[in-house]
Amino acid sequence: MKRVLVTLGAVAALATGAVAGGGAHWGYSGSIGPEHWGDLSPEYLMCKIGKNQSPIDINSADAVKACLAPVSVYYVSDAKYVVNNGHTIKVVMGGRGYVVVDGKRFYLKQFHFHAPSEHTVNGKHYPFEAHFVHLDKNGNITVLGVFFKVGKENPELEKVWRVMPEEPGQKRHLTARIDPEKLLPENRDYYRYSGSLTTPPCSEGVRWIVFKEPVEMSREQLEKFRKVMGFDNNRPVQPLNARKVMK
Repeated sequence: MKRVLVTLGAVAALATGAVAGGGAHWGYSGSIGPEHWGDLSPEYLMCKIGKNQSPIDINSADAVKACLAPVSVYYVSDAKYVVNNGHTIKVVMGGRGYVVVDGKRFYLKQFHFHAPSEHTVNGKHYPFEAHFVHLDKNGNITVLGVFFKVGKENPELEKVWRVMPEEPGQKRHLTARIDPEKLLPENRDYYRYSGSLTTPPCSEGVRWIVFKEPVEMSREQLEKFRKVMGFDNNRPVQPLNARKVMK
């Protein structure tokens, strides 16, 4: 029952795009950094004792070859606002768009960003990673992970960057319609594994789909995000333990 309650709390935060302050204060360094999350609150215990935590290092050679079904994407342009919650920049969606995974609809609630990437591939970080967080009707979570490399300016990302709130707690409405699918790579081959949320309460049972192909963003876009955040907002990779990564 305790684990279910933790998951439902996470679901509420994901669905509302809640800003920092809803639980024990946490961060990415010092006494409130990732190595201490599990001690900050009983609600965050999974950050400390969980055996299926995220992110992970994806070893492409060790990943198990499997007949992974294509991820069917049915997104709509229903973004509501952009918020700086003190941990990331988050785009909160209306929840009408969805993906189909394992024959179930998972509705897009929000997407947010990390620099450098949280997942690594063969021990190496990408400069940036986006997480698209989805919930099904029962509160189960699927997250799509997208890597970014430095290259040309990303027009869809720029629509968010134009109104990026610079102070924690600030939110701003978008001035342009966002098509989330344009932030996904053209090649939809992916890695899949069972993991957790990468922030407190670190709830497990999350379906992770991490696309192999990165998309591009400009150096200026990357540096703007890093300047606004003021710190690296990536949780260190976690032990794989008994899990297998499929490809």
